[in-house]
Amino acid sequence: MSGIGSPDGTLPRPRILLVEDSETQALELRLLLESHGFSVERCPTAEMALDHLNTRLPDLVVADHHLPGMNGDEFTRQLRLSLRTRALPLLMLTGARDGERQGLESGADAYVAKSADRDILILRIRALLRERQGGGAPGDGPGVSAFRRGRVLVVDGSATYRTFLAGLLAHEGHEVRTAATYDAALAALDEADAAFDCVTIDLLGPAYDGLALCRAIDRRRAAGIEAREAGAPTFHLVGIAGSAPAKDFLVEAYAAGADDVVSKADGEVLVVRVRGLVRRKLLEEDDRRIAGEFGARERALERARAEAEAAEARAALAGALEQANQDLATANRKLTDAQAKLVQAAKMASLGELVAGIAHEINNPLAFILAHQGTVERLLGEIAASEADLASHRALAKCRDRVGSMRMGLTRIQDLVLNLRKFSRLDEGERTLVNVPDSIETVLALIQHKLGTRITVERDFSGRPEIHCTPALLNQVVMNILGNAADAMPESGIITIVTQELPETDVIRISDTGPGIPETLREKIFEPFFTTKPVGAGTGLGLAIAYSVVQAHSGSLSVETAEGGGACFVIGIPRQAA
Repeated sequence: MSGIGSPDGTLPRPRILLVEDSETQALELRLLLESHGFSVERCPTAEMALDHLNTRLPDLVVADHHLPGMNGDEFTRQLRLSLRTRALPLLMLTGARDGERQGLESGADAYVAKSADRDILILRIRALLRERQGGGAPGDGPGVSAFRRGRVLVVDGSATYRTFLAGLLAHEGHEVRTAATYDAALAALDEADAAFDCVTIDLLGPAYDGLALCRAIDRRRAAGIEAREAGAPTFHLVGIAGSAPAKDFLVEAYAAGADDVVSKADGEVLVVRVRGLVRRKLLEEDDRRIAGEFGARERALERARAEAEAAEARAALAGALEQANQDLATANRKLTDAQAKLVQAAKMASLGELVAGIAHEINNPLAFILAHQGTVERLLGEIAASEADLASHRALAKCRDRVGSMRMGLTRIQDLVLNLRKFSRLDEGERTLVNVPDSIETVLALIQHKLGTRITVERDFSGRPEIHCTPALLNQVVMNILGNAADAMPESGIITIVTQELPETDVIRISDTGPGIPETLREKIFEPFFTTKPVGAGTGLGLAIAYSVVQAHSGSLSVETAEGGGACFVIGIPRQAA
C-alpha cells in the first residue's frame, strides 16, 4: 500500500475506528483491514464511539448505518458539529435501499454497501486517506476543543412520557437527564456539573405548575448569564403543551421565558426542534471559542511584535549608548592629554619666569661678591708676602684657605644660576647643521673628570653625521644625560651611545649599566627639581632642561630599560631641511 502504510513498518499504520454492533461483521472487517496494513479499533455503539473520539482521533471512521440507540445518520451529524471531528473522513456501510442517500445527506464522505466487493471497500478507504493527507485536519493540536454531545434536561411528571421522550433524544446522540417534580428540576439545574444545552418542560402536567417552573428556570438562566461574562453560553427552554394550546396560554408561556412551545402529541417535531437548538448552541460555542483563540493569537502576536520592536529599540539604544560612551571616552582622553599639556606648559612658563627672576636677583649680588672675593684674596696674598711674623703668616694662610673655599661655593652658585638662565631661555639660539659625532666627543671631553677611568664609553655613530638643530640640543641635553649616567654608576660601568637614522627621525640612544629607573618614577624624572640624588648632590633641573630643549625641537625624549638592566634614554629629532 504505497504512501499510506505497510505491514513491514516502513510507514506508520493508518488508524481506523470501526463502529459496528455485530460481533461477526466486526471481526470480519477487522481481519480484512488489518491484513491490508491498517490499525483497527472498534466501538459497538455510536455513543461509545463519540466518547472514544475525545481520547484519540483516528485517521478514518467506518460506521454501520443501523446501530442500536443513535443510528449512523445522527452519529455523522454529531461528528460534523464539532471542529475537532468536522474534517474527519467517514465511510458508511449499510444494506438499506436508500442508505446511500441517507448517509451522504447526513454528512458521510463515502458510502459502500455491505454486499459490495471487499476490494472496493479497501480502495475507497485508501482514497479517503489520501485526501486526508493532502488536506489535513484540525486533529489534536492546541486550541482544538474536545468533542462533546448535547446535554438535555427533560422535566415531565408522567413517567411514561418522560421515558419515551428521553429515549427519542438519546437516539439523537444527546446526554439526557430527567426530573419529575418542581424541586427535582431546580436541583438538577443547581448541580455544580450541570451545563445543559436544552431544557424541556411539560407546562400542563398535574404534578407541578409548569408556568411557575418555567419562570423559576428562566430566573436561574438570567442569573447565570449575569454571573458570567457577556455572551456566555446558556441553555434553551422548550415548553411542551397539549395538541392545540390556546393563544393566551402561548403568550403566558413565552412571557414566562420559554424559547419555543411544541405540541406534546408530535414527538418527532419536538426531537427535530431540540436537535436544531442544540446544534446551533454547539456551533455558537465553537464560533465563540475560535474567535477567542484568534483574538488571543492576535494579542499574542501584537505582544510579540511590540516586544520585538522594544528589543530592537533597546538594542539600538544600547548601540548608541556604547558609541556615545566610546566617543565620551575618546573626548575625555583627548581632554586629559590637552589638560596635561596645558598644565605642563603653564608649569614650565611659570617656572621659567620664576627661575629667570631668581637667576637675575642672585646673579647681581653674586657678581658683586665674586669681585670682592678676588680683591680680598689678592690683598691677603700681598699682606702675606710682607709679613714676617710666623703666627701672622699662619693666620693669613688660613684666611686664604677660607677665601678659596668661598670661591668654590660661589662658583657652584654661579653654575647653578647659569643653568637656571639656560632653563628660562630655551628658545635662544639659531638652528644650524651640527656634527653629531664631534659634538658628542666635545661633551665627553667636558665631563671626562666625572667619567674618569672607571666608566667605559662605547660609541656607534651609524646614523646621519649631521642634523639640523640648535647646539643646545647636543651640548646641554647629551651632557645632562651623560652626567646622570655617570652619577648612577659610582663604582664602574659602561655607557653606550648609538645614533640611528629612521625614515623621518634621527635617533640618539644613551644607555648605561646602572640600576635603572623604576617604572613608577619614569613619569616624574622630567619634572623640574625632581631628583633621586641625595640632598645637595643635584638640583633636579638637568633632565627637565633636556626635556624642554627636545620639546622645543618638536622631538621626543623617553626612557626605557636597557638590555643590561640600566636606563636607556631615547632622543628623537624630526628631520628638517638644512
